[in-house]
Amino acid sequence: MEEASRSDEPNRNPNIDRSSNPNPLSSIISSAHVWPTIDGPLGLTEEASVDYARRFYKFGFALLPWLWAVNCFYFWPVLRHSRAFPQIRNHVVRSAIGFSVFTALLSAWALTFSIGGEELFGPVWDKLVMYNVADRLGLSGLA
Repeated sequence: MEEASRSDEPNRNPNIDRSSNPNPLSSIISSAHVWPTIDGPLGLTEEASVDYARRFYKFGFALLPWLWAVNCFYFWPVLRHSRAFPQIRNHVVRSAIGFSVFTALLSAWALTFSIGGEELFGPVWDKLVMYNVADRLGLSGLA
């Protein structure tokens, strides 16, 4: 009878728990603590993080849209984990949207001037560009 039970599962190791998760790494990741900032436990508390995220978001409207990028970078764990820190996430997602819109507008403006140039704007081009300001004001000594 012992030989029959051995032949049913010849390679079975009695020391392995078959009921556990086959991927132990996923259980380690899921049990890890999620911090609101990229510097982990050395960073801000959750209460201070809400205040900083709100400040970065609001000051981004004061013609400082690069603060939106800083907000997204500093609170990257909040962007990655959609269910963690809902108070912070609201400001960080809005900062990401604002920075994306700002980047698209800045890129469109830069490409319009660099690709279009004088052919696109015609005679208005001389009034739009800034490299001839000294000539227009008579400061270069060439005129």
